[in-house]
Order: sequence, then structure tokens, then C-alpha cells
Amino acid sequence: MPCYRCGARQTDPVRGASPWKRGVKAERQVLVCPSCQAGRDWADDLDRCSACGSAALVCRLGEVECRDCGHTRPAVRDEPGDAGLVRSGADLAGGAGGPGGAGAERPSDGGLSEEVAAALSRVLKRGPAV
Repeated sequence: MPCYRCGARQTDPVRGASPWKRGVKAERQVLVCPSCQAGRDWADDLDRCSACGSAALVCRLGEVECRDCGHTRPAVRDEPGDAGLVRSGADLAGGAGGPGGAGAERPSDGGLSEEVAAALSRVLKRGPAV
């Protein structure tokens, strides 16, 4: 997953805590690279917890959870689109999957689905992903 602000992609991580930060923007999990974190007020445009106001949110399995207070709520994506998120991968090609194109109802993931399927097949020792 690229940085939602600049589009930079993570490289192989070193041991220890990651310098990348997680957050939620427009009900979607996003990452912020160390370079963008150096900018002033980098967390201002992230979603906030409705209970405590923290930006330390994670979005998983259709829920948004606050890592500070534990408050959980359903992730509701009313509007399709990317809400100002940086696009990467196949989306940059400007094909039919772009805004207003034939595939506008489901944004492309730049081949991430295939990468995840292949990784799961390797880890779970299954045959090739279909």
C-alpha cells in the first residue's frame, strides 16, 4: 500500500518498529511515509475517533477501531471515489478503471489482489492462485 499523500511505496522493512504510520481517511486504511510525516500537521486530514478525537484509527473487516480508546464503529463508505488519496499502480495508467470510466464502480488495486492471492497460496501451500 503506498503513502496516501505522495504515493511512495514501502520497501522491505528492517527489524523493529516501522517508521510508516497508519491512519484512516474517508473510511479507508491509509499509510503515511516518514517523509510526509516530517511535514507539519500531517495527521490533520485523517479521520478522527468520534469518542476521543484521536487520529490513531485502523480500518479492518468493515470496522474502524480507535487504537487509543478502543471505540469501534462500522466503516461506512457512502461515496465512491478516492477522497483525495494518491493513486498508484494500474490506476495511474488512466485506463477504463479511472474516474468516470467503464470500471468506475470498483477502483483497480494495481494488481495487489493477485499478489495477495499468490502470497496466500505460497504460505498455505496451495496450488497456483486462480
